[in-house]
Amino acid sequence: MSMQLRGINYDTGFGGAVGDRSRVDFDPDVVRRELEIIATDLHCDAVRISGDDPDRIALAAHAAVDAGLRVWFAPFPVDLTPARLPAYFQDCAARAEEIRTRDPETVLVLGCEMSLFCAGFVPGAYLMERLQNAMDPQAWSGFSPAADFTEVLRGVAEVARARFGGKITYASGEWEDIDWSHFDFAAVDLYRSADNAADFAERVRAYRAHGKPLVITEFGCCAYRGAAEAGGMGWAIVDYAATPRVLNGEYVRDESVQVAYFHELMDVFEAEEVHGAFWFTFAGYETRYDPDPRRDLDMAGYGTVKVLKEHEGGRYPDMAWEPKEVFDAIATRYGARPASPPDGAAGAGGRPGRASVPQR
Repeated sequence: MSMQLRGINYDTGFGGAVGDRSRVDFDPDVVRRELEIIATDLHCDAVRISGDDPDRIALAAHAAVDAGLRVWFAPFPVDLTPARLPAYFQDCAARAEEIRTRDPETVLVLGCEMSLFCAGFVPGAYLMERLQNAMDPQAWSGFSPAADFTEVLRGVAEVARARFGGKITYASGEWEDIDWSHFDFAAVDLYRSADNAADFAERVRAYRAHGKPLVITEFGCCAYRGAAEAGGMGWAIVDYAATPRVLNGEYVRDESVQVAYFHELMDVFEAEEVHGAFWFTFAGYETRYDPDPRRDLDMAGYGTVKVLKEHEGGRYPDMAWEPKEVFDAIATRYGARPASPPDGAAGAGGRPGRASVPQR
């Protein structure tokens, strides 16, 4: 059985109440062009569009439909409390339903790793506090969660289904124990690292045991030697206290690490009959490339392209980035094994036909 979704994550920007934005500039023309490239050059058939601004997600989602991509509409709240989540997802569900009227295969992803990214479940008001406190027993002393996480997810799913008529899921962290009975897909952000490499395939298989189609909503690694062993923590080589930021040590840039990681994990996912997988991510917009190794923040990014500090032209003269080696690896593998189209008539290239709407 071939993988039904070969996709990529596309960031529209998130950051929470305190801290950096993952994407500051958001030019609609650039967004449309990037999604066209994702469809035609990377040969993706699906895109998980994430961020904390519903307006941005909706704009990118319309552009993705125009490009012939299946949309996974993925709001990504950061620092919101449990009490604020229902209204937020109610709004997002209504916007996702608008996209679904154009493409019935649209999926709504109700948050990402919210036990950590949202407030109230781990000690700390803000994300960076919670990252520091999560593994600190002293920080948990006397802490009581603001709400039961399972009940919060159940409530969010109910709110979403009242406004959205398509399939829903949740992008879980591997540490979260999710009741998948409320969702149409089991979905997990799953990074292989030195800690789980020995039993990585078994972990994938365990998620299939939930009885729902399994989608890997994130997998990827950074572009330096040793990044594959770091997996989802590869970003932690940045000195966040420095101004401007630099890497916290000496690292060797090696884009081939991403290529090997991509193929090795795709081999596992295909062998385990995973329904779909989304590489993380298309671009790290705020982790820019620098020829000075100590200032090359792209080494700590997961993107398929390196974002340039100055537009230098190249393969895509209209874009302020250049493809990395993993870009071509994804394009070759995805292009060689086109996914089966969803039920219904297919348009050019095996993708479902879409109705056109005016650009916003």
